[in-house]
Amino acid sequence: MKSGKVSQTVYRRSVLKQLHIDEHTALFPPSREEKCFGIRTEGEEQVLSCNVTLYGNEQDLCVFAIARAANELAARGARMKGAAVHILLPESAREARLKEMLEAGAAAGRAQGISILCAGAETVPALTEAVVHLTAMGIFLPGALRRSNMAKPDEDIVLLKWIGLEGTLRIKAKKEKELTQRFIPAFMNRIEGYKEALFSLREIEAADAVGVSAMHQITDGGILGALWELAEGAGIGLSVDLKKMSVKQETIEVCEYFHLNPYQLAGAGSVLVVTPNGEELADALTREGMQAAVLGHTHKGKERIIVNGEERRFLDRDMPDELTKI
Repeated sequence: MKSGKVSQTVYRRSVLKQLHIDEHTALFPPSREEKCFGIRTEGEEQVLSCNVTLYGNEQDLCVFAIARAANELAARGARMKGAAVHILLPESAREARLKEMLEAGAAAGRAQGISILCAGAETVPALTEAVVHLTAMGIFLPGALRRSNMAKPDEDIVLLKWIGLEGTLRIKAKKEKELTQRFIPAFMNRIEGYKEALFSLREIEAADAVGVSAMHQITDGGILGALWELAEGAGIGLSVDLKKMSVKQETIEVCEYFHLNPYQLAGAGSVLVVTPNGEELADALTREGMQAAVLGHTHKGKERIIVNGEERRFLDRDMPDELTKI
């Protein structure tokens, strides 16, 4: 494709036709010319938004962005309703790639009741990988807003789902040929199944029903980065057990193969929950067939401690995500 915005024909054929707009959600339909989007609300509901930017060559880049945004808003007490997405592509990209990215993202969003309300696409000469920038909007009731800095001392820290799901999927997409030579098809298929776990709206809602002080999604930098962000934002300390952090065997083996640290691997779909009732929350979710584990607790002060068997060390400041090594 030529540099600059994609043509009106390409936009209609490979962008607009993939969105399937819900007229009850959107204030107006998207177009190549429109830069804004709006969401209809009812009663006293308020609107919350967040931004996600990802880069890479994966076909599912829009899926990862939507999952991150949906989980982020849900962790804040809002339900994501719509999003605006802007895709930057290298000049070498073909129209089919754009279509596949939007199609996958729109389908994943529809499955969660989320519409892409505005979309743009252009090619940029300097790029070697695609860039997806997504602005999401959700609705919440007054008083329901929940922020990471609401975490309190002397409460439990619970992990929802498994760490490194997103990172494992993205490594598979980038290194599939190499991994296929190392691992059997059944192993690769199990990783592909991680896509179903990227959205954690059900788990967040279930945790909220038990009672939480704060939630924090695990994204870039993995669970260690998320723990640092959570503690730093709330101005508290914490102590967690590394061995209680749930991780899939496929993630461990892929990380071992590429010499990566799974605890610093992108983890959309995994959420940290701070609650006064950790065991009660974990048991309630487990009974409903959801994965949850109590990792440790928060405390006063600034000490952030990671326990691994007999070893005790202090949590470092958040480090670059392990995906940067791939």
